[in-house]
Amino acid sequence: MGGFFGVTSKSDCVQDLFYGTDYHSHLGTKRGGLAVLGPKGIVREIHSIETSQFRSKFEDDIVKLKGNSGIGVISDTDSQPLLIHSHLGRYGIVTVAKINNMQELIDRAFKQRTAHFSEMSGGAVSQTELVATLINRGNTFAEGIRNAQESIDGSCSILLLTDDGIYTGRDFHGRTPVIIGAKPGSHCVTFETCALPNLEYQFAYELGPGEVVRITADGLEKLLPANNKLRICSFHWIYYGFPASTYEGKNVEYVRYRCGAALARRDNVQADMVSGIPDSGSAHALGYAKESGIPYSRPFVKYTPTWPRSFMPQNQEMRDLVAKMKLIPIRELIKDKRLLFCEDSIVRGTQLKDTIQRLFDHGAKEIHMRPACPPLVYGCRFLNFSQSRSEQDLAARRAIAELEGNTEIVPKEYTDPDSVQYSNMVNCICKHMRFTSLQYQRLPDMVEAIGLPKANLCTWCWDGQG
Repeated sequence: MGGFFGVTSKSDCVQDLFYGTDYHSHLGTKRGGLAVLGPKGIVREIHSIETSQFRSKFEDDIVKLKGNSGIGVISDTDSQPLLIHSHLGRYGIVTVAKINNMQELIDRAFKQRTAHFSEMSGGAVSQTELVATLINRGNTFAEGIRNAQESIDGSCSILLLTDDGIYTGRDFHGRTPVIIGAKPGSHCVTFETCALPNLEYQFAYELGPGEVVRITADGLEKLLPANNKLRICSFHWIYYGFPASTYEGKNVEYVRYRCGAALARRDNVQADMVSGIPDSGSAHALGYAKESGIPYSRPFVKYTPTWPRSFMPQNQEMRDLVAKMKLIPIRELIKDKRLLFCEDSIVRGTQLKDTIQRLFDHGAKEIHMRPACPPLVYGCRFLNFSQSRSEQDLAARRAIAELEGNTEIVPKEYTDPDSVQYSNMVNCICKHMRFTSLQYQRLPDMVEAIGLPKANLCTWCWDGQG
C-alpha cells in the first residue's frame, strides 16, 4: 500500500519530517522518499527500502536537508516524490494510489498531444507522474486534485509541496485516512496518528472522502468539501494499521481486541493456550484469550533485531527464508499442547503453512486457526492489499477452484458462512494447511468490532462490495 507524511513549520521541519515518515514504514516495502522546500528550492532524496529500514537509508541525508516544509512517502509503487514544474508553479508530489484505468488515462493524455511521460524500467509509467498530469489540467491546485480524484478508477490520496503550503486531498471514497496534526508554529498531515504523540502534535482534523485542504505553519484552510461516499478499507484495522493509530475515531488495537472477542464468542474449541501469529495477530489473540478464559502465551517469538519483514524482499524464496528465520519456536510451550492461533487473515497461506508444519514438527498436539476476518475471495481493487499475479493465488480461490473447477466467477454461496459450499471451502483450506480446525470471522461480527456502518466500509475482498 504505502503512506505519507508532510509538515510545514515556522522553524526547520526536517527532523519532524524524517521521524513522521518513518512512522509509516509498516505500510510499504519498496521505496522511501523525502522532499524539502528550502532557500534553494525543493531538494529530494529517494532510496530503496526493500532490504533495510527507511531510517537507516536516510540518516545521512537529513543532515543535508534544510527547510520549513516538506513531504515524505513510503511507497509500494513508483519512486517518489516527483518534482514538477507546470503552469500552476513548481511543486513536489507524492501519492498513495492504485489506478485501475492507467492506460485509459494515458491514452487520453496523449490525445491532447501535449503530454509525455518518463518511462520507468519495464516500460511502465509512473502513477505519480500520471496524477501530476491530471492535476496540471486544473486552474488551481485544488481544482487539479479534484480532477485527479474524479478521473481515477481505484484510489488516490495526494500530497503536494508548494511555495504557499502543503495541499492534500483524501481519496474520493476515503479508502485511506488523511489526518491533520497541530502544535504551536507547525502543522502536519499524516496517514497514521501514531506519528503524532512523540512529535508533540495533537490531532486537529480528519479529512472526509474527497476533501481537499491546504496547511501552513499557521493553520488549515479547507478548499473543497468532503462528499458522502466514505468506503474506508476495513483492513486498516484488521491488518495494515499500526496499533497506536486511530481512523474515523476507531483505534486499531481496540478494534483487534473486539475482533478476537467476537471469534471467541462463536467458538467452543478446547485449547491449552491462545497465541497470535506475530505481530498483527497478537492483539486479536489477546481479545480472544480474555473473552474465552483460555490463557494467552507465545509458543514462538519473533527475532526482529536483524531480520526484516518477511514480505520485504522481492524474491519469494528469500521471503520464505526470512519468514522461517525470524520466528523461533519454544518447544516447552509447544510439545503435546493444543494450540489456538489468531491471525489477521489468510491470503495465499504459503508462509503460514510452513509455520504450522514447524509447530507440528516441534510436537504440537493440535493447531486451531482463527482468522480475524472472513475468507479472502476477491483480490483487492483499491489498495493492493492482496497483491498477487492472479486472484487464483488466494487460498480461498484455490479451494473454490478445487471444488468447482478453475472458474473466474465465484458463486455467491462461497461468501455465505451458512452455506454448504462455504463449509466445503473452509474444510478444503483447513486440510491443505494442516490445521486441526479452521473457523473464520463472520463479516457482520468484524463490522461490529470496527464500529462503523458497513455502508462506510470497503469489504470488497470478502463480499465484492467496494
